[in-house]
Amino acid sequence: MREGPAAWALGVLCALLLTGCQSPAGDGPGGTASASGRPGGGTASRPASVAVPPSGFGKVFLAVGECGSFGTVGSTEVPCGSERAAARVVARRDGRASDGPPCPATTDFVLHISEQRPAADEDGDGAVPQGYACMRKLQPPHPGDPGEGGGPRTIVGDCVHGTGDGKVRETACDGTGEREPRFKVVDAVADRADCPASTGLYVRLGGARPVGCARPL
Repeated sequence: MREGPAAWALGVLCALLLTGCQSPAGDGPGGTASASGRPGGGTASRPASVAVPPSGFGKVFLAVGECGSFGTVGSTEVPCGSERAAARVVARRDGRASDGPPCPATTDFVLHISEQRPAADEDGDGAVPQGYACMRKLQPPHPGDPGEGGGPRTIVGDCVHGTGDGKVRETACDGTGEREPRFKVVDAVADRADCPASTGLYVRLGGARPVGCARPL
């Protein structure tokens, strides 16, 4: 039985509708980056010479001013306005924290970033150098503030107690820490001779004024 013009037109219309419903493979949902990785992205075809930065972020993972999610291990870079944002980067350094410049005085914690050298990545440089990010929490309490008993640095206003092996450890000045405070750092100087007469303990602080003058409590 021969097909009439109406049947032929219906077949063409169906073909057009099916064609319109097919979409080319696009980018998948943007990935996230951890302290030991890079942001992931989609795999749609793009010119080989075009470097495409991670969706929504700059070329540097956790650059100054950007925010990370909760946790000091495996933290993910997130928008600072996100409900997942926990801390902001106040300084970003390459290399190991033990070898590099100290974080700003009121840093709450240090996020260590492992080196990665993949064959290729989205920003085109093919590598994430080892480094560390100095983080400041978006909300209090701030353990890096003077007297709060935490943070990666001991600064003026902090309190310490002895550990029994000739060393000292920071503790909260208000006595809420695991150990009672015994000394309080009242000044930072370049040399011990510059400390006031009331100094009962010298604490190594680092930085331009590496000697902390601590008085007994």
